[in-house]
Amino acid sequence: MPHSSLRHPLLRDACFRRFFLGRLLSLVGDAVIPSALALAVLRATGSASALALVLGCAMVPRLVLLPLGGVIADRFNPRIVALTTDLVRCAGQLFVGIELLSGKPELWQIAVAEAIGGAASAFAMPTLASLIVGIVGEKDRQAANSALAVVRSGTLAGGPALAGLLVLTAGPGWAFVLDAASFAVSAALLATLRLSRTTTPPEERRSLRSDLVEGWHEVRSRGWYWTSLVAHATWNGAAAVFATLGPAVAVKELGGDGAWIMIAQAGAVGLLLGSLLSGRARPRRPILTGNLVLTTYVLPLGLLALHAPAPAVAAAFGVALAGLGFFNPLWETAVQTAVPAAVLARVTSYDWLLSLAAMPLGYVLAPLAADAWGEATPLWIAAAAVGLACVATAGVPGVRRFTLNTPANAPDSEVSSPGRPRRPSAPRRTPADRPRR
Repeated sequence: MPHSSLRHPLLRDACFRRFFLGRLLSLVGDAVIPSALALAVLRATGSASALALVLGCAMVPRLVLLPLGGVIADRFNPRIVALTTDLVRCAGQLFVGIELLSGKPELWQIAVAEAIGGAASAFAMPTLASLIVGIVGEKDRQAANSALAVVRSGTLAGGPALAGLLVLTAGPGWAFVLDAASFAVSAALLATLRLSRTTTPPEERRSLRSDLVEGWHEVRSRGWYWTSLVAHATWNGAAAVFATLGPAVAVKELGGDGAWIMIAQAGAVGLLLGSLLSGRARPRRPILTGNLVLTTYVLPLGLLALHAPAPAVAAAFGVALAGLGFFNPLWETAVQTAVPAAVLARVTSYDWLLSLAAMPLGYVLAPLAADAWGEATPLWIAAAAVGLACVATAGVPGVRRFTLNTPANAPDSEVSSPGRPRRPSAPRRTPADRPRR
């Protein structure tokens, strides 16, 4: 992990240590769930359609409620919002675990529990950025985001193996019990946090619609932000195309199951290495650099379309996900620095909404296009879309000019120009602590 010395303020700070431990445990718990859920539903029903139903029940409430989650996190104490959602998700996963351990799970009960968990995550996700802002000083924020990204990457890499071990030795029910326990510990740790950097919502009472409109205005007023979101949504849609068609192409054309395992593992390693590198990198133009790095996803898409040898596709996928691992902490730090704390949750909720909505679209369209024109066509279309969308952001003045000296309350028209960085304005001070993501 970057900045791992015991002398580093991030490790000396008890508040950050508790927050980091809570995130670590909840990410480990969450990492085992996708595989455990798939195996549990397939064991109970033997139906892929039943699994799709359960996954849809978790995804739809998350997408629908994300903007509302951003409003709630901005209106109220984000630490309390995050703590409450952890308790809700703890109860939901514990219920599913008990159902599975009983030996007679009901599909509708699992679907309802996952829907409740999906709704809770819509309120939890926008709080993370506020938590980072409330816990970590500006100069250490990129290191904190990188450390969290390293943990996220590591759990994504090890989650399937841990899930397999639990399912084969103890049964899928215990994976859900583990996830419930991780949420319980995370909630307990959040309860002990005292955030030193705080903001409060405005004193006047406003309608939900006004808050949503204000959040959207904050997104639109920053050209560097909304144009980047379009590129990121395109990247996520292309990633869904790769995830949908990649296994089939690898198995049929590149050497069987082992070829896809090699490609997936290379991606996991690349993501971890990119996250580690990001903790030390300080590019002068973080948004421009990050968006251009994301164009590396063109490589695995193109090589897969060409049926290149599996090692070549694996290497390209590793490079592409290293680019993603490098990009994420840069982006999170930039947003946390440049967006006022009073609207940060709403702004990041639109980021999550566009990113998550693009992936189901890719999952649906990729097989349809493959059936109509062959697997290479949607892969080439995805590669072209990613390349064009990410490179096009370089033509946006706000993207080219953005630096971490951009004022936290400046719209796109006031982004600092090269050679004349502006000093960040002081954050708004208020009595409420606000935790995020």
